[in-house]
Amino acid sequence: MKVTRRSFIHYTASLSVSAAALTTMGVMGQPIAAKKDNVLFIAIDDLNDWIGALGAHPQAKTPNIDRLFHRSTAFTNAHCQVPVCGPSRTALLTGMSPTTTGLYTNKELGIKPFSPVAESVLGSSPVLPQHFKNNGYYTMASGKISHHGTADFRHAEQWHEEVPLYVIGPRDAHIFANGYGYGSYGKDDHKYYPFPVGGGQVIQSEHYGPGTPGMSLCSGALERRDIPNGGVMPDEYFADWTVERLKKTYDKPFFMACGFIRPHVPYTAPKEYFDLFPLDEVIVPETIPKEMADIPIYGKALALGIIPNGDAAAVEKINMRKELVQAYLACITFVDAQVGKLLDTLEASPHANNTTVIFWGDHGQNFGEHMNYRKQTLWSESTRVPLLISEAGQKQGQICSQAVSLLDVFPTLVEMCGLPKVATNEGVSLVPLLRNPNFDRKIPVITTYGYQCHAIRDQRYTYIRYRDGGEELYDRSIDADEHHNLVADKQYQAIKTKMAQWLPKNDALPFGMTDFDNEGGDFITKILAKFENNGIPVYLQ
Repeated sequence: MKVTRRSFIHYTASLSVSAAALTTMGVMGQPIAAKKDNVLFIAIDDLNDWIGALGAHPQAKTPNIDRLFHRSTAFTNAHCQVPVCGPSRTALLTGMSPTTTGLYTNKELGIKPFSPVAESVLGSSPVLPQHFKNNGYYTMASGKISHHGTADFRHAEQWHEEVPLYVIGPRDAHIFANGYGYGSYGKDDHKYYPFPVGGGQVIQSEHYGPGTPGMSLCSGALERRDIPNGGVMPDEYFADWTVERLKKTYDKPFFMACGFIRPHVPYTAPKEYFDLFPLDEVIVPETIPKEMADIPIYGKALALGIIPNGDAAAVEKINMRKELVQAYLACITFVDAQVGKLLDTLEASPHANNTTVIFWGDHGQNFGEHMNYRKQTLWSESTRVPLLISEAGQKQGQICSQAVSLLDVFPTLVEMCGLPKVATNEGVSLVPLLRNPNFDRKIPVITTYGYQCHAIRDQRYTYIRYRDGGEELYDRSIDADEHHNLVADKQYQAIKTKMAQWLPKNDALPFGMTDFDNEGGDFITKILAKFENNGIPVYLQ
């Protein structure tokens, strides 16, 4: 059985929310909070819109995220700046777009050491947790907040407390001995643990090869004996650490961040979560025959991707699509349980009525739609993210369908908590939408992946333009899943022209480059060269 991926739900009935003012104006026009609320900042890795309350997958089981949804302003048309982990998180945490920083891919985030890169981009500007720490907040973090953990740079400047690393110890020798994932990735890096027993269904090669650590499309239900640290998943470890800190009292407001790794690959979770989704009952997203026929060559290149043997053809060849969807659903429900621990503890704590909760995902994930099984494209499966803001004391939820972005999070929290504005923030505060979800911001959202490749989205349309001038246009009021490219349709030319006006005018070169073409271009350049030498794969034609 197949199901069409649904667009985010829109409520027709308006839901009320208190419009009490949060701030008063202080010197130099900066907002100063009458009382600074705490912030619980929950980040989820690779979570698309498969949340029960959003209705994007009929089998999604997320009771805890759903209850947060129903007491939040739920931004149902939220998109990331970059559809890949590192640059997306960097944009949110710095408040700066990739077209300003030149940080377009994880490759730039992998420059060692990264601190000089970050400092040259940021200058004296603070990152989000640092700004809270500089303004009287007690800051704590666990899990994946930046790309490589709680911070990629400025650790001491951002956090008073950080969770210790999750590592494999001597008692886990039997797990490390299996070699798959652990052998090539290294036992002292905790980020993607645990791997499937025996490698699971692995796409790149018959087991994790050098250069592709943690990135294989693989899945597996785990018994507790197959999980390091005495059977404790990393996300359970991060949740428990955060729970203990939510129980404490503090002499200043806190900014507490918890970043969960699942549902990022490898798609592993304790077996009881897989049991909730019997394989023979799993529903996979619908794919459209020949849907790539009207996609420009740059779009085809993004669909192919950069992971060796990790494209859609490889997945289809070994017939593991249902297994991947099952595992992804299981991982979502697993991480939902960890979110539930935080919400339960917060609700029972002294902080229940003076803590704002923000819940966000760094980008989406494809499962065969647009012939892709990852993220890293400009279509909505890759760009759309969950974004929920539950203000301190808020009991009743509301829906906002305006186009918003993760770049808006930094200035929103600054305004909500009465902190000084940061001049380099490029996003726009969402506070007007918290007060009135129908407020028309009159600005679209820009998502970028690859140098001079952008998607522009408003409430109705999606316009994509690639570096070579290739274009796509979708009317989501009749084509919610962006399957039918209307760019050649004459009746939409005025819309295309209007959307194109929002394209960035000055795209920063990828960090470290001075001449894009003469220095070999980027990853898309390399894929296009493969097309030229070997032809475009049949399934992308």
